[in-house]
Amino acid sequence: MTTATKPAAKGKEGVQKLRIRVRAYEYKILDASVRQIIDTALRYDAKVLGPIPLPTQITKYTVNRSSFIYKDAREQFEMRIHKRLIDIVSPTPKIIEALTNLTLPSGVNIDVKMM
Repeated sequence: MTTATKPAAKGKEGVQKLRIRVRAYEYKILDASVRQIIDTALRYDAKVLGPIPLPTQITKYTVNRSSFIYKDAREQFEMRIHKRLIDIVSPTPKIIEALTNLTLPSGVNIDVKMM
């Protein structure tokens, strides 16, 4: 009885990607930050995929207006978290250093993964 081995995937193993996930409450600040990240990456001749808009996370809260007589009256609030995804294909150390030195506005959360 012989066992068959799977052939190695060609072309995908040697390519590294830098996946940047950007989150913010305000979409205008988010888009400005994404534009700044892309401009920095393009300055060093990197191949950029994105920005890819991810679904907006909406969290809704319902609060009583009054605690005693008018307790049927309620207020509703919501928080929206806007998200974008950027991939940089085969980044160089210069690109990574330039991205770490970026100063982005407060309220923008960035997650960076090497894939």
